[in-house]
Amino acid sequence: MNDSDHMKQQRNSRFFEGGLAKLAASAITKDSPTYVQFYVTARCNLTCEQCNIIYANADQEEATTEQCYRIAENLAKIGTSVVLLTGGEPFVRKDIVAIAEAMIENGIHTRLQTNGLASRKQIEAMGEIGAHDISISLDSPVPVLQDTINGQFKNSWLRAINTIAAINELFPDNSFAALGCVLAPRNLEHVTSVIEFATAIGWWVSLVPSHATRPDQPRAFSTFDPALRFPKEKYTRVKEVLESAKKLRDAGHNLYDSDEYLDDIYNFVSGQPLQWRRRNGGVCDAPNLYFAIQPNGDMAVCCDYRLPKSYSTYDSGFPTMYRDGILRRQARTIAEQCTGCMYGSFPEITISSRFFIPMMSRAKLFLANGDHRRLRRLSAKQMIEAAQDIARKNRLI
Repeated sequence: MNDSDHMKQQRNSRFFEGGLAKLAASAITKDSPTYVQFYVTARCNLTCEQCNIIYANADQEEATTEQCYRIAENLAKIGTSVVLLTGGEPFVRKDIVAIAEAMIENGIHTRLQTNGLASRKQIEAMGEIGAHDISISLDSPVPVLQDTINGQFKNSWLRAINTIAAINELFPDNSFAALGCVLAPRNLEHVTSVIEFATAIGWWVSLVPSHATRPDQPRAFSTFDPALRFPKEKYTRVKEVLESAKKLRDAGHNLYDSDEYLDDIYNFVSGQPLQWRRRNGGVCDAPNLYFAIQPNGDMAVCCDYRLPKSYSTYDSGFPTMYRDGILRRQARTIAEQCTGCMYGSFPEITISSRFFIPMMSRAKLFLANGDHRRLRRLSAKQMIEAAQDIARKNRLI
């Protein structure tokens, strides 16, 4: 074994490549990013109902491969623990494996977010560089409904299942893999079935309520379609589904979300004030605990809000700029004006850093290597059969 292989083996023997000290420092001081979302592209090969990323970032060119390497180096310098490579669809970039490898080599834990249309070759390449954290969008165990949600793309559900099976075959068995499930009126009765399906294949579920916005205010993951808003007469049923999800989680099913977060999903849906920011003066923790990077490499407060000035994360001076009080005040001013989102990652990072029980739950999930985080080596056919069985049991088909 050469030195490079030995270093890779050491790195892959632990879940967080940068080690726990960096992660703990971020959680304690709240002065370096636990988590950064890098929107590597606005391009996507689906047109999902709840997503407007192709409109929100359509004005930007993508950072080059070399610029992405420098972004990785700069994120390491400011103490970043986790980076999410997302889009659009990140796997439409031919250099996505090289970008992920640069992050990993700089000691940054890399999470991949995809719509499930990645090729087997790409998944295999990701496994070879040490990637072991991935999220795929799945909103139903019923193919026809998923294909509709994905923008009427026929067989997109089946392609996602094939990708999931490839991940279970090619990634380490103690990887973390999650289904991102958008809770919307169309699939409300399918949410608990998605949790059951994820558990059956060794995956987890993270719920996100559908967000809506106006055409003159495009946002990355907010729809223009008012039909994705819950009517008042559905509020009670939303609460019931969320309570059922909690019971499944407490009984051992693989639901990632905390009580704090799930309760705020209901608050968000029913138009009540969100509570997850209450321990930080009613403001989120951007940019101290997290921020976003736009496709062109500029720093943003989050996926929805840009900074008034360009701060390029591949610039050699970015680590100094990130520490600068002016940048932080600009970000804070924008965050203070936001009524709050429920996109999942940012709320849960704040919750995990500021609330004891979710913090302990996350530590157990990611720092222990027990059977609670094990991919099941099932074929695509077996997964399809499992989804069908769950859908029939729950009278979805």
